[in-house]
Amino acid sequence: MRLDKYLKVSRIIKRRTVANEACSAGRVTINDKVAKPSTEVKEGDIIAIRLGARLFTAEILSVREYATKENADEMYRVISNE
Repeated sequence: MRLDKYLKVSRIIKRRTVANEACSAGRVTINDKVAKPSTEVKEGDIIAIRLGARLFTAEILSVREYATKENADEMYRVISNE
């Protein structure tokens, strides 16, 4: 699954266009490498997102095409949210 779509489906970032812009600006890394919006994500990857002064880091637990609001937080495990 594409990174920008995963960020939207998992509700880490609310809108896909915002996720796409964050990736294009170089604020998203996967396994310590800057990631483009089209980068494929898989289970076990570590995502780090810098939004302003905050750094959000999470591990991908599952990749699903659709998720309900209640199940979205089961798709990842938060490592840090500074």
